[in-house]
Amino acid sequence: MQNVLFVTSSPFGSQSYSQRIARGIVDDLKIQDPSVRVVVRNLAKEPVPHASEDFAIGRNLQLDQRNDATLRALALSDALVDELAAADVIVIAAPMHNFGIPSALKAWIDHIVRPGRTFTYSDKGPRGLLEGKKVVLVLARGGVYSKGPMQPYDFQEPYLRAILGFIGLTDVDVVRVEGVALGDDAVKSALASATAQAGELVRKIGALPSAGVARAAA
Repeated sequence: MQNVLFVTSSPFGSQSYSQRIARGIVDDLKIQDPSVRVVVRNLAKEPVPHASEDFAIGRNLQLDQRNDATLRALALSDALVDELAAADVIVIAAPMHNFGIPSALKAWIDHIVRPGRTFTYSDKGPRGLLEGKKVVLVLARGGVYSKGPMQPYDFQEPYLRAILGFIGLTDVDVVRVEGVALGDDAVKSALASATAQAGELVRKIGALPSAGVARAAA
């Protein structure tokens, strides 16, 4: 493992449960191998713009067909795709917003799902181009959505699995921080459960004991 891309999107910053647990996972990967290069993409502090007309038009044109305006509109997208392509492990921290993902994370997704860059079409249908990478999703929710009566309202995890799989990122593990809006005891339980999930995952991918994850839940 050489490159880790850490994508976070909560407006709560360091107080975010998803970010705290995900930060612990990233810390443990660094403990495993101090030479690991970590790139942080904080979409709450530095949001990427939503798709513009020039972006929407330019993404479907060949390079020699693009004008200056479409090239400028695609420059950030190209950088984000390059960043993603260079990563061996991608850790994405996301809270649930209105049963889905934050708009900041959706804007990032719109920039990195690119025909010819991260997916292509063939006579067998679409094919993702970003294969062979490990993805960890750390998902925080106010309620419990992995089971029970609220499960049909979960448009966060299924969407992320689907869109990432579409671009070839199919090796996905999920750490859930659920029920954090249900009181102090529920928060403690959710953090303990997420810490256990994260620690197991870190061990699964060959990291050292989860000191970083333990700090995240402290």
